[in-house]
Amino acid sequence: MQVIPVLDLIEGLVVRAKMGDRDAYRPIESPLSATADPVDVTRGLMRLGRFPTLYIADLDAIRGRGDNFAALARLRQAFADVELWIDNGAATSAMVEATQRYGVAVLGSESQSDATLVASRADALLSLDFRGEAFQGPPELLSQPKLWPNRVIVMTLHRIGGATGPDLERLAAIRARAGGRRIYAAGGVRDAADLAALKAVGAAGVLAASALHDGRIGPADWA
Repeated sequence: MQVIPVLDLIEGLVVRAKMGDRDAYRPIESPLSATADPVDVTRGLMRLGRFPTLYIADLDAIRGRGDNFAALARLRQAFADVELWIDNGAATSAMVEATQRYGVAVLGSESQSDATLVASRADALLSLDFRGEAFQGPPELLSQPKLWPNRVIVMTLHRIGGATGPDLERLAAIRARAGGRRIYAAGGVRDAADLAALKAVGAAGVLAASALHDGRIGPADWA
């Protein structure tokens, strides 16, 4: 099972998530990095292990408040051998194409008005977004697995940065319908026990941020 570090970006800086309340996010303070600059933070994460993939949430773009393409360009240059999964609220083919210059576009269900874009972009990832029990996005994106690409993230937004534990039941239910697609968990991972539980329900990987910066999971846990 793959551990995928997360960078949440606002105004060019990495911010610390708090229970998915994006307005409360502030520049990160981490023992892994002296600054909140995304290149510095990524270098700190890479000292924990040579992660092949990073997940980047451009929260400015998701909220329609600008974008962080400049930061993405710097990350692409500094870490050319790392695959970047980029969620920036892309809801048009033009935005997907612009994003794919830097990495792989993540199509967040919360940003879609219908299923058309997801159905047409097998080269992207899909994030199935939830707040509490409520699915965020067009209902057909959840009810019709035939629309899903080969890699799907199950994103429990209210658990992000909350260290409340992953949503194992939902993850298992979605994986059971996924038809062999690779399913990734996002939100709530706390420690090595959570990694083991996610592996047991068949997760292909887990997105993690706070647990890495706080030292609650480390190289020995995913070795």
